[in-house]
Amino acid sequence: MGSPSSFWAPKVRQFRAHLTARVRPAERAGLATWLTSAQLALFDGMHVADRRHGLDVAATLRTNGTADPELLLAGLLHDCAKGPGAGVLPRVAWSLGENWGGWVVTIARRLPGFAPSLERLRDHADLSARMALAAGCSARTAELIRHQSDPLDPAAGELLRLADEAN
Repeated sequence: MGSPSSFWAPKVRQFRAHLTARVRPAERAGLATWLTSAQLALFDGMHVADRRHGLDVAATLRTNGTADPELLLAGLLHDCAKGPGAGVLPRVAWSLGENWGGWVVTIARRLPGFAPSLERLRDHADLSARMALAAGCSARTAELIRHQSDPLDPAAGELLRLADEAN
């Protein structure tokens, strides 16, 4: 566990970003040039904060020199299974649990409506990978998504993890 400020500063930024997230029509339109209709539908089904985050992760990957379309697609869709139902309060509880221990999530599960959201957040990487495969993404893209927090691919997987953390 790091210092309190090293935990809270990015979490406050993420909270604010979640509440104010927007995707400009031009950004959405630009996706049609490189996504299939099924992948675009998957993107459109994401919570607006996750769409914004995916766009920002893909932009960070591009800024860092990535042109790999499978990696960019993984960056864009890596949180697609979180869904619109995983609201900001369960996400806060999940984040606190990651930092302070599972007891936080255990307590939060008792709150009305939190249990399904917390389960979805727990399982989102595997679920997102399966959804990406069903939308026509490659097995490599799905594996990058599935192992987003603990990459198996030391190059592309680590780039995805770092871009995700940066956004």
